[in-house]
Amino acid sequence: MKKNTFFVLTVIFLLSFAAVFGTGSREAENSSVNTEQTELTIYAYDSFVSEWGPGPFIIESFENKTGINVNMISSGDSGQVLQKVILEKNNPKADCIIGIDNNLLYRALKEEILLPYKSPALDSVPTSLHFDPTYHITPYDYGFFAFIYNTEKVVNKPVSLSDLLSPEYKKRIIIMDPRTSSPGLGFLHWTVAVFQDQYLDFWEQLKPNLLTITDGWDTGYGLFTAGEAPIVLSYTTSPAYHVEYEDTNRYQALMFDDGHYLQIEGAGIVQGSKNIEAAKLFIDFLLSKTVQEKLPLTNWMYPVVDTVILPESYNYAPKPDLQLYLPADDIALHLDERLAEWTKLMSK
Repeated sequence: MKKNTFFVLTVIFLLSFAAVFGTGSREAENSSVNTEQTELTIYAYDSFVSEWGPGPFIIESFENKTGINVNMISSGDSGQVLQKVILEKNNPKADCIIGIDNNLLYRALKEEILLPYKSPALDSVPTSLHFDPTYHITPYDYGFFAFIYNTEKVVNKPVSLSDLLSPEYKKRIIIMDPRTSSPGLGFLHWTVAVFQDQYLDFWEQLKPNLLTITDGWDTGYGLFTAGEAPIVLSYTTSPAYHVEYEDTNRYQALMFDDGHYLQIEGAGIVQGSKNIEAAKLFIDFLLSKTVQEKLPLTNWMYPVVDTVILPESYNYAPKPDLQLYLPADDIALHLDERLAEWTKLMSK
């Protein structure tokens, strides 16, 4: 297989997106919010809303700060959350959506389900993480996809994506579905970034080594920690969780020579929301010091505000030397085609 790895510079990424989708309105309007009569409905992915995720803390802190009630609803993985908002487009029930990343953004903008809003709090976020120049989505954290392995079960450690094709990993790898899961879609794009037009050859050879393909990250990682397979698709930050709360470093990230794919997660305001000003306050709050300091040990991602001091357990969360992602115009042109090709291949 041809392995012409490429790294797309951030400025190209941003300019491409601006060319595809334009810029839109970027400034928040100043108006008061009747907090006594306001309840925000927010759709988010399962791990965000879970008792160990950041959701409960964010809800309590935001309600105490603003007096606005929050109803945060768990709706599966990020792809499923987006699909739910799309299905409700003509009768929106949510005010905000959490978890739209740089891989799902194209679809969200194409469906016109979001309102533009440029939070003043974005001044504290490096411009390299402003992945949506139209400001329909505001970044709140980021990370890098990686395969996590059980050091007690894997003898020969893979050092590249191609190494995962070895027969010794037959039925020993768990991944997620790119049609429903943001890690799954990120992995699909990762293979395109590395193998380009021969990415399907990689997938064809990977099939025998897959134990299962789950709908979402929660299920897949749960199977991994239950011992069903010794290798799972996740993030470079996942080992930090096990160090922090289980005092073990037996789960480690496989760092590959051909690079790791970047994910930037964001939140947006749903088109048709009846609580726009309250929703703007919530977007601002996600970038506050209160929330940003909480994300590393709850959402297990890097905060976008780079002044946050990371916990010591993040010494086990390596950042890759080579950071990969696809430019926005590439995703816009080829996403549907690639998903169709992947589905056809994997269903054989």
